[in-house]
Amino acid sequence: MTERTAAENTALDVNESDDGLVIRATIDRPDERNALNEAVIEGLLDVLAVADEGPARVVVIRGAGGTFCSGGDLKSMAANFGEGPQAYREGISGLSRLMGQLVETRALTVAAVEGYCLAGGMGLAAACDMLLASEAATFGTPEVDIGLFPAQALVPIMRTVSEKRGLKLLFTGEHIDAASAHEMGLTTDVVSESDFEHELDELVDDLASSSPVLIEMGKRAYYTQRDMGFDEALSYMREIIALIAMSEDTEEGINAFLMDEEPDWSDR
Repeated sequence: MTERTAAENTALDVNESDDGLVIRATIDRPDERNALNEAVIEGLLDVLAVADEGPARVVVIRGAGGTFCSGGDLKSMAANFGEGPQAYREGISGLSRLMGQLVETRALTVAAVEGYCLAGGMGLAAACDMLLASEAATFGTPEVDIGLFPAQALVPIMRTVSEKRGLKLLFTGEHIDAASAHEMGLTTDVVSESDFEHELDELVDDLASSSPVLIEMGKRAYYTQRDMGFDEALSYMREIIALIAMSEDTEEGINAFLMDEEPDWSDR
């Protein structure tokens, strides 16, 4: 990996693979349990912009020090006390922009979750396309304990988990283990702590080996059809598969299969 830690953003550590296909972004605020402040959010938005401009196929987001993310930075939120509704709106809107961009970005996004994954951090993880969790991870939306509702985080969470279990989580603030999160549908896989790095690398390598055309068009198609009716979605996806089938990458993939060779995918 090539290190790309931005001197002006010490809250985020960014590394890019030598071929540029994988970008790994680590929230680097372990003393604050990797809470989301403006620097973290803007840094992650910058990472996604770099991914969209280059060859990246996978973006991995994780936290330093064995913790994924404890949620929003309450110290930053407290600075808005008495400043009126617009200050609050501007101060907390960054998470919404980030979660939206995780869906819009052309690369596949993977949340690598260890330790605490709470509140806005749980929303951040749920907004990623895939979520690999250590069996020792802990999930929850404890905002209720401070009189706050996880309004932004619930959007990706409730599109991922079963409704009744999700509502209990949102309104009780309970912490659940990785096995329970997996049962609810939140995680892609749950692996042992000792196997976590290996399994993460395996997943990332598998994803990065796919055609960039397939990744970009397939991801966009999935999120577009998600809110469509059944017949509308079928009609839409019929057009998508036709477009993908006509791409140079599909021709390359079929020819490589017939020749028993590895495909040489095109750049974006």
